[in-house]
Amino acid sequence: VFLSLTLFSLNRKKMNLKSERRGIHVDQSELLCKKGCGYYGNPAWQGFCSKCWREEYHKARQKQIQEDWELAERLQREEEEAYASSQSTQGAQSLTFSKFEEKKTNEKTRKVTTVKKFFTASSRTGAKKEIQEAKAPSPSINRQASIETDRVSKEFIEFLKTYHKPGQDIYKQCKLFLDTMNHKRDLSIEEQSECAQDFYQNVAEKLQTRWKVSPEKVEKAMDQIEKYIMTRQYKYVFCPETTDDEKKDLAVQKRIRALHWVTPQMLCVPVNEEIPEVSDMVVKAITDIIEMDSKRVPRDKLACITKCSKHIFNAIKITKNEPASADDFLPTLIYIVLKGNPPRLQSNIQYITRFCNPSRLMTGEDGYYFTNLCCAVAFIEKLDAQSLNLSQEDFDRFMTGQTSPKKQESDSFSPDVCLGVKQMYKNLDLLSQLNERQERIVNEAKKLEKDLIDWTDGITKEVQDIVEKYPLEIKPKSQALAAIDSENVENDKLPPPLQPQVYAG
Repeated sequence: VFLSLTLFSLNRKKMNLKSERRGIHVDQSELLCKKGCGYYGNPAWQGFCSKCWREEYHKARQKQIQEDWELAERLQREEEEAYASSQSTQGAQSLTFSKFEEKKTNEKTRKVTTVKKFFTASSRTGAKKEIQEAKAPSPSINRQASIETDRVSKEFIEFLKTYHKPGQDIYKQCKLFLDTMNHKRDLSIEEQSECAQDFYQNVAEKLQTRWKVSPEKVEKAMDQIEKYIMTRQYKYVFCPETTDDEKKDLAVQKRIRALHWVTPQMLCVPVNEEIPEVSDMVVKAITDIIEMDSKRVPRDKLACITKCSKHIFNAIKITKNEPASADDFLPTLIYIVLKGNPPRLQSNIQYITRFCNPSRLMTGEDGYYFTNLCCAVAFIEKLDAQSLNLSQEDFDRFMTGQTSPKKQESDSFSPDVCLGVKQMYKNLDLLSQLNERQERIVNEAKKLEKDLIDWTDGITKEVQDIVEKYPLEIKPKSQALAAIDSENVENDKLPPPLQPQVYAG
């Protein structure tokens, strides 16, 4: 018997592992950039890392610009030919062509201009102009700043004092960037993201090449720069109205609510929440992933994801009594996301992707955990019956709410399970029975109401039929009866009636 039970346990474990790998397993190579550079990729970048995505994006953009110009030139030539055929003078043609050439040159110059232009001082005059523009106050900086913005600004200034001369240059560049972004509110969020990424890259290169700052201090400086800039830009670039981020948030939230019935066993989650320490880790992980929405800086949001992931690894380690693997981590992260349903999940992911320092997303534990979170969200959006090892009929019934997965019977618990867990399942069974009884009562009440309505209609119809068959005849009112002696006129002098007398004798 023991051997049979052991074989059954091993077979079940193999089936669970097989189902897990089929539905949820993601190879580590799939998390890397599909171009093979060795950095972490991202679904928002179509599987590329930040560096490769920018290269592909620039190539596609330049190709699109070139195609647009070819189309514009072709249309302009057709317009010139049509105009030339209607005009006989050559001067009009040359004037039109010169205007077109001037317009084309101006348009090309405007298209090529990027944020790098503001940080490249080709001459001393250009550098002076840079400083003057940096000193010029902008509406975004002069507006009434919040308490958090003031605090971050003071911390940023105090931090830059330790960098001396490079700190002054960094502060000027940051003010110039904020002024530039304030005048580029009409740009798309992708273009604003590109400006921010260009700014990060230029400042990091200047710190390394011009000021010879060590890599450790460069990383600290970039973290403070990101914190200072994005605290001020947060309300303009987080979930802007020009994007469909809010629509995606609602779709993911609705999807997670529809999947409330998914159990840890379906996802093959190696976490036992009956252990108090493990349950505490799960609660902390959910709290961290929900807290991500309250942060304003991309790095702080990444820190929440990292803390959540570390709590997950600790929960798995305590449950299995051994270090967790990547195959254990991803299903558990999916379970945490389903259980927590973090607010504005897609908006936070897009915000981190667009405005975080790219070096953090390409390497390190922050990049690894963030990539896994993106994979978890993508899995939730595409989750189907096969991923959970369910039949399509059961999956459809669970999704529509017609039924729910069968609860574990209290008799099947091992003797070591605490009484509280058994009582919880008994209460769940009672609630399920009460729910069924309530549904029956509601159905019977509706049936009774229908019967009463039908009975009332039937009685009314019968009364109407009787009235129509036997109509009522109303006779006129008869005269009032007269007094008995009213017509006896002749005998009106009759003697009075006899009166009783007392006899004396």
